[in-house]
Amino acid sequence: MRTSEIAPGLLLAMPQLDDPNFARAVVLMIQHNDQGSFGIVVNRPSDTPVIDVMSPLGMRWRGDPSAVLWVGGPVSPESGWLLHEPTDAIAGEGTVDVSEGIALSTSPEHFRKLVEKPPHRLRFYAGYAGWGAHQLEGELAQGAWLTADVTPKLIFDTPAERMWEVALRSLGIDPSALVPGVGVH
Repeated sequence: MRTSEIAPGLLLAMPQLDDPNFARAVVLMIQHNDQGSFGIVVNRPSDTPVIDVMSPLGMRWRGDPSAVLWVGGPVSPESGWLLHEPTDAIAGEGTVDVSEGIALSTSPEHFRKLVEKPPHRLRFYAGYAGWGAHQLEGELAQGAWLTADVTPKLIFDTPAERMWEVALRSLGIDPSALVPGVGVH
């Protein structure tokens, strides 16, 4: 597999991946190179309202009052990330276009602008998924992950509890046919 096929794209956790942080996880891969890999688990909503996170930061949430914080992964759970549809309100350093229709913002200035005037498609994440140099390639070779294409519809419009199944079906795979295993069978 060429590294260009991993990011941007999705990683779909397979049943044999023995890590509770990634059971049925869908990971949006942001970066993958010889130094390591970085992604955001996109199908783990928390029970924490966004408004409860923004208030202590001195930001007033003007979006959907029922919006929640999502768990982006087990690494640095105190870090914050915004996945959103691209918007003219922010650009430049602190925001990167991940793929068509999906941008990632990390800049506090961009956070403030997005909190004040949120685009329709916006999710707040805490933490991320990370791999050291060549670690992800080893996990892929062991069959712990499958790769798939990313779409804004899957990320923003698919219910979290269905995201893994929908992504697998996009590959022509019936999730009920998957069984834990390693190696070639």
